[in-house]
Formats: sequence, C-alpha cells, structure tokens
Amino acid sequence: MDKTDFFTRPLLLENPVQKYGWGSTTAIQKILGAEPDGRTPWAELWMGAHPKAPSMVHVNDQKVPLNELIREHPRAVLGADTAAAYNNTLPYLFKVLAAKQPLSIQAHPGARQAEEGFKRENEQQIPIDAPHRNYRDPWPKPELICAIEPFGALIGFRSPEMICSLGRRFFPKSLDRPLQALETMPDASGIRAFFHELMTMEQIHRAEVIHEALANARISDTPEGYWIDRLHQSYPGDTGVLAPVCLNLLEIPPGRAVFLAPGILHAYLYGTGMEIMANSDNVLRGGLTAKHMDVAELLNTLEFAPSFPDPAPPEKINSAEQRFSTPADEFVLSVIGLDPDTRYCSPNEHSSDILFCLDGQAALRKNKTDTRLELGQGRAAIVPAAAGAYEISGHGKIWKAGVPQ
Repeated sequence: MDKTDFFTRPLLLENPVQKYGWGSTTAIQKILGAEPDGRTPWAELWMGAHPKAPSMVHVNDQKVPLNELIREHPRAVLGADTAAAYNNTLPYLFKVLAAKQPLSIQAHPGARQAEEGFKRENEQQIPIDAPHRNYRDPWPKPELICAIEPFGALIGFRSPEMICSLGRRFFPKSLDRPLQALETMPDASGIRAFFHELMTMEQIHRAEVIHEALANARISDTPEGYWIDRLHQSYPGDTGVLAPVCLNLLEIPPGRAVFLAPGILHAYLYGTGMEIMANSDNVLRGGLTAKHMDVAELLNTLEFAPSFPDPAPPEKINSAEQRFSTPADEFVLSVIGLDPDTRYCSPNEHSSDILFCLDGQAALRKNKTDTRLELGQGRAAIVPAAAGAYEISGHGKIWKAGVPQ
C-alpha cells in the first residue's frame, strides 16, 4: 500500500457482527439501525484487529482489514511505544455485547500461564484452531464490561460462609462432607477443594446433586434459586447449573463497570454492554457449554480467594470525558458526553483510538484543520497515532477505546 496522508486523520470503520446462539435478536440491530428479523441472534459487534474478524478501514475509497493496515504501517497506526510493546499489534478488542441467553462459565489465563501454555501446545503440535486447544496465543486476557442496560453476571467466588449457607439450602446431604471441610477451612484453599469436588463428581453423583438442587431451587424465592432453574433450562445436566451457589450473582447498573482480572471465574447472563479486553482468544471453560473443558487446566488458572465485585462508575477526566479505572496495560475505556456547549479535545499523543457513537451525532475533526468525519448512531472510527490531536463535537454519547499512555 502506498504511503499517503491517510494516517493523519480519523478513518471510518466497518465492524463485523458475531451471530452466536446466546445473542439478542434486537439489541445490536437497534443500535446499528438494522431491521431485526426476530430470529437471528446478534451477539457481539467487534471493533479491532483480531485476525478472526478484523474491522475494515475506509482508506482512499478502499476497505482494508485493520490488522493488515497495522501490519504494513505499525508505527503510524499504533505509535512507536505501542508497536514495540505489543509486537506490532493492536493490544485490545472493543465490543458491543448483547446477551439474551447465558454465556459459558469461563476464566482467562495470566501472562505467564498464557505464554507457557501457548508454547507447550505448540510443542505438542496441536493445531491453533483445534477444538481441544486451550491457548491460541501467548497473551493474557483481562477485560472490562460496562452495562448500557441492566446487565446480569456471575463474577468471582463468594465467601466460604456464603457458599456453605447456600450449599446447605440447595445441595443434597451427599455434599455435607465437602461443605463441612469448607467450614473448617474457610479460605481460598478451602474454596479450591470444594470447587474441585463439584467439578470432578462422577456422572451419577452429579445428576443426583443437580436433581436435588433443582427441586430446592423451584421452591426457593431467591435469585439463586431462580438462576439454578433458569440455567438448567438451557443446560440440563451441566455442572454450571450449580454456579449461583459458588459465584457472586450481581446486576450491573447502566453506566457502571466491572473489571475482570485473569483467573476470575465468570459468566454473563443477560443484558447489553460495552466490553473491552486484551486482544487474546484464550478461554478456559467451566460449564454451561458444549465446548471443550479442561478441568485440570481451569483449576490451575483460577483465583480462589473470595471476591466482592462492586460495579464502579467512571472517573471524571474533564467536562466531556469520563474514564473507567483499571490496572490493565492493554486498554482504557472512556465515555464522552457531547452537547452544544461541550466538545472533546484529545491529547496530542495517543495510540490507536477507536470511537463508537452509541447515540446522537458527532463530528470528528483533526485539530486545527477542516478535515471532518461524521459519526451517527452505530458508526465507528479509528484515529491513528500519527493523526495527533483531534476534536469531537455534536450531541450524544461516544465510547472511546484506547491504550494507556
């Protein structure tokens, strides 16, 4: 591709939709202004350079995959620091996620485990796209989910005391022994031992436990009882049906977000949100799925210390921008509110910023020039690092994904 000045201005993106079975038949369609057919689930809108489904960049009347554009011009698109730190790749993947059905229970590895697991499976000559492969790249996968409508999730292990209390309410007496063991060892190692017991039950025992848990759930006027029953309807006989006893059940209010570090077991249940994650495809599953599960590797991945997820609002950066605070090196997520009296002015230096208009109408302008790009609802753009400072004006709400600087 010839070098031109196209890196010095905002560029329009076209973004692929992933149509997984758990997706909503209306939510993403409504955001994009598409007519829903009432049957086809649209689960995720991807904005980024993941090789599985990269965004297409409008460049000089052509459409170029973003990963190819970055591969050919990494410093111009990413900036020198990000290109060097992430091997000339965009380190994040930005999504709109819309769940009508629960997703699988899963966790993601940390940096060391991802690197070692990827190397090990390469040495074992397991094909990258093999269904039983755990590590498809050498990267960790922290993520952040921000609700744009009420968003239900199971995130992180409950306290030992709460697991025992709920376990005695829903589980049969055949689990009294592991529950007593957890009561005498109410810490991360106790939770690990109890979870190992659940995940390695023989099929006959698992069926008995699920049968009694379901019977107790159907006479229990509790959120946990509702979700045991609800999960069983979608995944009968799956160990993940028992997850509401072990994992924190929460509803994230619109405008608030939860950060999930590597090793945190979780499952999204319903709702629509903006999600940003490290650009990795490493997933270790623990239930609610027909896909490959490697229980031993999952147990080596998980953080068993009790967690207390608290959906957090963004922090005000200036009159236009609010930013969600996370410890992630790969990404940062902001929401920009626009009105006739408020415009957003970016820093002079940034990596690749991806901007998504959730509602309203915005104009992107390279700072101190007349170069403009209009964004209506559902449209997205990328501002390369080489573009420098830019402004956004208009009305509505813009979500901005970027790399911490």
